[in-house]
Amino acid sequence: MQQDKHPDYHPVVFRDRAAGYAFLTRSTAASDQTIEWDDGETYPVVDVEISSESHPFYTGKARTVDSEGRVAAFERRYGAGSGEGS
Repeated sequence: MQQDKHPDYHPVVFRDRAAGYAFLTRSTAASDQTIEWDDGETYPVVDVEISSESHPFYTGKARTVDSEGRVAAFERRYGAGSGEGS
């Protein structure tokens, strides 16, 4: 592996402020803010808007916006056609 070619890969805490959830992983992300983790070590912390703890798909709160197909919606709106060349 070539030296000085790859970015710094280090432990980072990602924090979802909306859900009050944080997790420690490894990343190349950098941050000026730090946080003391459960193991007593200090790690850089990156605040994120949404994570698996607050995303509607993963929490089971997702809503189905379009339940009928495009063809059915078209036929409902404009009526069923009588076929070709009408």
